[in-house]
Amino acid sequence: MVGRGKQNIGGLASRRRRNMWVAVVVATVVAVVVVATVLVTVRPWTEEFRHGGLTIAAPPAPVKPFPQLTPAAPNAPEADRQGLANALAPVATSPDLGTFAGSVSDPDTRTTLWSADPDKPMIPASTLKVMTTAAALLVLPADQRLTTRVVAGSSPGEVVLVGAGDPTLTAQADGKGYYPDGPKLSDLVAQIRAAGHPVDSVVVDNSVYSGPAWPAGWDPADIAGGSWAPIESVMIDGGRLDPLVEYSPRSATPALDAGRRLALELGADPAKVRLGTAPAGAAELAHVDSAELRDRLRDMMIHSDDVLAEAIGREIAAVTGGEQSFAGAAAATLTALRAAGFDTTGVTQIDNSGLSTDDRVPARLLDRILAEAAASDPAAGTTANGTAAPVVNTGDSGAAPSPLAPLLDYLPVAGGSGSLAERFTDGGPQRSGAGWVRAKTGTLSVSSALAGYVLDRDGRVVTFALMSNDRPPEASRPALDAVATALRNCGCS
Repeated sequence: MVGRGKQNIGGLASRRRRNMWVAVVVATVVAVVVVATVLVTVRPWTEEFRHGGLTIAAPPAPVKPFPQLTPAAPNAPEADRQGLANALAPVATSPDLGTFAGSVSDPDTRTTLWSADPDKPMIPASTLKVMTTAAALLVLPADQRLTTRVVAGSSPGEVVLVGAGDPTLTAQADGKGYYPDGPKLSDLVAQIRAAGHPVDSVVVDNSVYSGPAWPAGWDPADIAGGSWAPIESVMIDGGRLDPLVEYSPRSATPALDAGRRLALELGADPAKVRLGTAPAGAAELAHVDSAELRDRLRDMMIHSDDVLAEAIGREIAAVTGGEQSFAGAAAATLTALRAAGFDTTGVTQIDNSGLSTDDRVPARLLDRILAEAAASDPAAGTTANGTAAPVVNTGDSGAAPSPLAPLLDYLPVAGGSGSLAERFTDGGPQRSGAGWVRAKTGTLSVSSALAGYVLDRDGRVVTFALMSNDRPPEASRPALDAVATALRNCGCS
């Protein structure tokens, strides 16, 4: 009996364990079913859930783009002067323009269609870069490059970094500095090491430039503000302390900083880097070349790069036998423009970037340069001073293209690129100028300017130079944009 009782107790326990497992399994299945039902109902991972129950439409069928670039119609009617004056009257008299001067021309006929104090010398700000670019196109080859070299020094273990006026060298590890296609410090380092030349000290030869590192009318506070660095013949990323930021604070000693970085990369003591000159006939150990002039001009104009403008001004001086200084570059620029037939009366040029508040340029000159760049017939007229007009754009006449024609491609696009990217985009009336106005901007605390060209509603190209002094930029720039937009909207034939 005892034995059978034990068996019965064991069997009962076994059945209870089986029943418990069955219950667990059933409960689990039920739980899974419930959770699955909830998930199917809610579907938290679906687009409908993430977008508040809204469904996402299927993507549209892809559209194949067919980009086209076509010239302005050769037979578009010329604007009527009175009609243009009527169109500009409401905006060209805005008090936000302060002291105002302007000139609007038809490049095909080389006639001035409208003007307001066109001969008045005005502070041009960065529209002076139009003159720098024009002079460079007139006297320099488009494929010109600048070569930065490293040569053996006068003592064992010494090398000399010899600047040639290129501020676009970069020390970025990936070689992608601020300037596209800028030469790489790492290439200099690799060539020096390959030459087997021991290095324990670095000298920087900055002697190709002469005169002061900045001229009258430049504010040294703008070095830390990121507008410019002292103009020296070798720099890394234009002297920017943060190589990839346009308005990064700049170095006060950019040439020495370039030498210090080279020393660091070569394992020499950066603290021992000094200024000096390369020995005559020193053996070259390494060299790197800048991008071509055409690319540097584009970057200078699109981004209004002041350091690049000053470096290019010195290239103009060098090729014409002048001193590579502020005075020499300014003189060479004006000489090149006069030789091409431009009237520079009223110009006071201190620099090649327009940073100086002592610069003065009449709107007439900027407009005339742009009109010559945009003209379709090189035999159509004369310049403002009555001399033979410079040879200009090709058109259908078969004439040689103007050396100034590339200037048009270097201008920022309203609402689209460079210093005009954020303008003409606020949804106001100026919005209709976006994509149509192309112009060089100019902005200082005492001056705003806009110089470029636009296709009017009749399909006719007109050039313009608009210059405002004595008003803050936040007031004068929208007022200038309104004038340029009125030119775009004018069907004034």
